Amino acid sequence: MATEERTIPASQFRDQCLRLMDEINETGDTLIVTKHGRPVAIVGPARRDKGSLWGFMKGTTRILGDIDGPAVPPDDWDILSNPDRVFDSVPFLPHDSP
Repeated sequence: MATEERTIPASQFRDQCLRLMDEINETGDTLIVTKHGRPVAIVGPARRDKGSLWGFMKGTTRILGDIDGPAVPPDDWDILSNPDRVFDSVPFLPHDSP
């Protein structure tokens, strides 16, 4: 599909409008409509096919690390054996209130 731009005077566009729109739809070209030699409008193909939502991001991501390994280092799992360590590091909780 080409993407060529060409210009046409408004009076000629008015006379050939339907034929030109069919041509633009088929070729994908852009048409610049002019009045007194100055561009006043751009006519281009309407985009009907937006594609599928399934797989549209294919090829846009990369895996940079180990995707099956633990997200937390193994040394941090000692919290299971000492759950009080979590509350010792929280500053807004009273530790040993009388």
